[in-house]
Amino acid sequence: MKESYGTLSQTVNGLKADGYTVDFNVRHDCLVCDTTGAELKPEEFQIDKVYRFEGPSDPADEAVVYAISSPQTGLKGTLVDGYGISSDPRSAAMVKKLAEHHG
Repeated sequence: MKESYGTLSQTVNGLKADGYTVDFNVRHDCLVCDTTGAELKPEEFQIDKVYRFEGPSDPADEAVVYAISSPQTGLKGTLVDGYGISSDPRSAAMVKKLAEHHG
């Protein structure tokens, strides 16, 4: 896994090429994949790498890409997340898990 792939879209595409093919979303207390129907609680996945992107002038352009894997399920994928005031509401356990790697 590279330190940097470039832009946000280049990073997502690079991670897909590296096997992180599932698109995760946050649903209060778990990560979900709408395509596969998978649901992962915070204890069921690990964050392998975090990539931050900050907009040059607009805070709304800020985002984080998480490279996520689940040893239990074998799933690997990405979560693209806005941060700051644009972050989704989520459970305390999910906030703690993501914040551990926000660095």
